[in-house]
Amino acid sequence: MKPRASGWMFAAPYLTLFTAFVIGPLLFGFALSLFRWELLSNVKPTFVGFENYVEAFRDPYVHQALGATLRFVWMAVPATILLALMIATGLNAVAGKRQGFWRAAIYVPHLLTVSVAGILWRWFYNKEFGILNALLRPIGIEIPWLSDVAWAMPAIVLMTLWWTLGGPSVVLLSGLQNIPVSYLEAASLDGATPVQRYFRIILPLMRPVLLFVTVMHVIGGFQVFGQVYMITRGGPELSTRSLVQYIYETAFNNYRMGYAAALSWILFAVIALFTLVQFRLMREERS
Repeated sequence: MKPRASGWMFAAPYLTLFTAFVIGPLLFGFALSLFRWELLSNVKPTFVGFENYVEAFRDPYVHQALGATLRFVWMAVPATILLALMIATGLNAVAGKRQGFWRAAIYVPHLLTVSVAGILWRWFYNKEFGILNALLRPIGIEIPWLSDVAWAMPAIVLMTLWWTLGGPSVVLLSGLQNIPVSYLEAASLDGATPVQRYFRIILPLMRPVLLFVTVMHVIGGFQVFGQVYMITRGGPELSTRSLVQYIYETAFNNYRMGYAAALSWILFAVIALFTLVQFRLMREERS
């Protein structure tokens, strides 16, 4: 058997499943976005072309949901990367078994499902018996975490940081541990201070890992849904309703399947754009 034929044979099971469960649904979703289909209506699906996309660009609720999603990404991603880098740097300075203990402790929240983490933090944010206000009350502070527009999104971001920091911290720690020690030793012999070694050697060498972690979290931020749905249900005043939640409500509450499919493809286009940016930046890094 020729090498090329054997390679396709080994790849066939994966390609079959990938086509059936990824490519197929994507194409079906795009075709669905071109129809007006009310799931519970007796009217048959009607082909409307790109009218669903035009409606989406004119829909103020789409603009509001996209704005809330962008605010979440803007608040959560930089904080996640910065805190994860600080944690990874601290863990890298810990030697022996203690590093394994702290690494596991930081990663444990990441193992929780979003429903468990969401319910837990909804208790924490409770205005009457929540632990956060209980800690703040002795100094005369009581924050309406989930009922005030100004505090609702920061509350979701805070919960997300606690829940997801373990993943990027471990990835960045792996990147730090893969930096050749010889580079740092040579810089020390040349008289570089620890701060100079960190910013002029370690961070530039960490750029590919930082780029990967950043882009993946931006993509994940645009897909935020679980913690928003579990904690605020999109409130107050729809200030935390993400685009994914709006797609969910459009499809399964309002039963507008064609319009929801169009919204999904708009979100897919945004994610694809960031993916292309990632590939471009990685290509520039290699060149």
